[in-house]
Amino acid sequence: MVSPARSSARRITALFGTLALALAATGCTGGSGSRSATDKVTSITALDYYTDTTEHAQWGERLTACGKAAGVRVEHRSVPGSSLIPKVLQQASSRTLPDLLMLDNPDVQQIAQTGALISLDRYGIDSGGFAKGILSAGTYQGKVYGLAPTVSTIALFYNKDMLAEAGVAAPKTWDELKAAAAKLTRSGRYGMAVDANATFEGTWQFLPFLWSNGGDEKQLDSPQAAQALQLWVDLVKSGSMSKSVLNWTQADVHDQFVAGKTAMMINGPWRISELNKDENLHWGVVPLPVRQKGQTLVTPLGGEVWTVPQTASEARQQKAARVLACLNDSANMMALAKQYFTVPSRPAVASRYAEQVPSMAAFVQSVEKARARTGELGVKWPKAATGIYTAIQAALTGEQTPAEALRHAQQIATGS
Repeated sequence: MVSPARSSARRITALFGTLALALAATGCTGGSGSRSATDKVTSITALDYYTDTTEHAQWGERLTACGKAAGVRVEHRSVPGSSLIPKVLQQASSRTLPDLLMLDNPDVQQIAQTGALISLDRYGIDSGGFAKGILSAGTYQGKVYGLAPTVSTIALFYNKDMLAEAGVAAPKTWDELKAAAAKLTRSGRYGMAVDANATFEGTWQFLPFLWSNGGDEKQLDSPQAAQALQLWVDLVKSGSMSKSVLNWTQADVHDQFVAGKTAMMINGPWRISELNKDENLHWGVVPLPVRQKGQTLVTPLGGEVWTVPQTASEARQQKAARVLACLNDSANMMALAKQYFTVPSRPAVASRYAEQVPSMAAFVQSVEKARARTGELGVKWPKAATGIYTAIQAALTGEQTPAEALRHAQQIATGS
């Protein structure tokens, strides 16, 4: 699985209007297919951004198995994440949209808005038993257009040896986080590390602090939002967190942690396979701290959803829907979660998974109340995300106070 790092490269908002026009020009509408027409379909195409050789092969195996169950061969193609949306545009205009399309979950609503996708209830696909936040990630105007077999979020990783030596426990509140980070900081090592760069990845890492404190992307200049941003400012000002976080990616944060240059970090479960390779690194992971006890942790959802695009063939759409349903059944959810260190999208499956893979328990717990980034603003989310990471940069450099930076962020989000 991938981190939301790919999201920032794909936010080409202006292209979605072009996509709508292209779809209108193609006249891509499903006909009234028959069972016999469906039976004649022997192959369908699937498009995703799993370009890593191993990942591509693994997903190819999964698609092949589900295709076999649906009675078709799946021609699996992958393009780089930054090329996916432009590729969809090109295929829409040339009437060559794939039969099965994977999208990063924040992109679903913008693509659905253009009319490029088919509501899954048309084919009776079962969306029951999915966590509410996860289901909302694939929903547009009350209709489900995409389902994610598994999802991800972020949590707090810590070096067990360093915390034990310093005599501190994994923090549960912001005050505990600041105290622990200060005590863990020494020459050549910071107590805490985050990704605060000027991309959607920086926004993604900040969202749990914003949301859990009662902040909202609809009103970024609230006192609750300022409190959350002040926490990060305090960590940098105190020397507990490097100013370099302004430029670090989540991969950089991981490297700092593995090298022993930070005792704690915010990151996702996609790092676990690499962490497990270092036998000398003793690490733990817990849900992110909240400002005060009693608050509910709310984290952002990461992960990809599978959709069925509008094409000229109703029969192919029906076959694609059957493959999509197969990818999202409980057995595949569990298998994919174990393969990629992600969380099954159905809570009933996720709870069994947490028992079998203890290192994922913190993520399973965090996903229970996790939110889709587009849940509040829908297609307007990218503007708010830009406002948030712009505010983070301004506040952490000292250019503006958190309150000033967030007032500017609100202006960016609303276009005022």
